[in-house]
Amino acid sequence: QVQLVESGGGLVQAGGSLRLSCAASGSTFGMYVVGWFRQTPGKEREFVAAISGSGSGTYYKDSMKGRFTISRDNAKNTVYLQMYTLTPEDTAVYYCAAKPIDRSGNYYTDHYDYWGPGTQVTVSS
Repeated sequence: QVQLVESGGGLVQAGGSLRLSCAASGSTFGMYVVGWFRQTPGKEREFVAAISGSGSGTYYKDSMKGRFTISRDNAKNTVYLQMYTLTPEDTAVYYCAAKPIDRSGNYYTDHYDYWGPGTQVTVSS
């Protein structure tokens, strides 16, 4: 089992950057794919990015490519989401999630077993 906690959210001006962290407890962190999702009120949770257990594979929603970078440090049991050139449309609660590496699929909430409580990102215009 994995427990996840996000951090790094906050208020940033449009055009700015933020780095979110997802810290995991539990063993064998490298046996889990970790994804980032985001959600705004009244909307479904949206896939942002995911990273394989080793970190060698990364996956992004098309609209995030080039602006967001996902990475992980398995020695620290942490996954990062570096976000650049933020716009007010990026305002959301950001969640990290984990699933076993042997389960196929990365892009939908149903693929993931474990979730953090979320961290708020607010981008002001």
